[in-house]
Amino acid sequence: MTKDSNNNSGIDFGAGIRFEEILSNPILDIAARFWEADRYDAFQTCYRSMRRIDDLVDDLKESGRTMTPGEIDNYSKMIDDWLVSAEQGAETDDYMIQFNAIRKKFVLPIWPWKRLCKAMIYDLKHDGFKSFMTFLRYTEGAAIAPASIFMHLSGIRKDGDYFSPPEYDIREAARPLALFSYVVHILRDFQIDVERDLNYFPDKILEDHFLTFRDLKYVVSGEAVDDRFRSLMATYRRIGEYYRAKAVTRISEIKPKLGERYQLGFEIIFALYDQIFERVKPETSLFSTSEMNPTPEEVQARLELTISQFNQ
Repeated sequence: MTKDSNNNSGIDFGAGIRFEEILSNPILDIAARFWEADRYDAFQTCYRSMRRIDDLVDDLKESGRTMTPGEIDNYSKMIDDWLVSAEQGAETDDYMIQFNAIRKKFVLPIWPWKRLCKAMIYDLKHDGFKSFMTFLRYTEGAAIAPASIFMHLSGIRKDGDYFSPPEYDIREAARPLALFSYVVHILRDFQIDVERDLNYFPDKILEDHFLTFRDLKYVVSGEAVDDRFRSLMATYRRIGEYYRAKAVTRISEIKPKLGERYQLGFEIIFALYDQIFERVKPETSLFSTSEMNPTPEEVQARLELTISQFNQ
């Protein structure tokens, strides 16, 4: 843990936080709750814009209905049109007025939204991923883009009435943490995603383990858990370990450039994702939703421990 040189500030970072109200929130949101109010509000607004687009595509994908090429083109155009409006700062409604003001105040680049929209349009036009490399390109928008917003808001510097951009490349800083987090999401949400017919396992990796998506549906239904499935999960455990190690190194490099609240944010992210990752046991786990998700009481205990250790 790295703190500012003034590491005995005595700030109670948990003051005013109602844990019972935030435990079901996304982990990035929980971490951002410990920032100053204006940066947290900025994060919420940015995250909400990304979730709207992501949820639109997910809802269409899980409907089970095959969309016509014309429908796919229409939804793709809808996403493109929103991006053009965002780039131009169009004030089409109250939300866009707020969004534009936040982007200007906090000197937020537009490229995360460009990457996100590109990934979501890919999602509309494809079912799954042929290779892990294809999946990694997709995560540039689906995972690294929102994580980059978090990285940006953590690292901006106040200069009088204005903010200056972070002293590091937010995309490179975000990449390993985002990929670790995304792998954890895939494992945590395995049962939910398969039941919704959402597949985040590349075809090549499934083939290497002599599996199909139908086999994964059998696992979820409780009909077939064998060495092929456990080998797949062991592979993803190793992938997660690889990106976690890289994320720890990258975050340790940028922490000295951050204020205490923002350092704590990264401590919380690691603590809560680690809490889930500890449950990844390829030899014994069935990767059910109940098995992979810590209880609210466990999350609160991990949060309180993390804050307590940070304040020591």
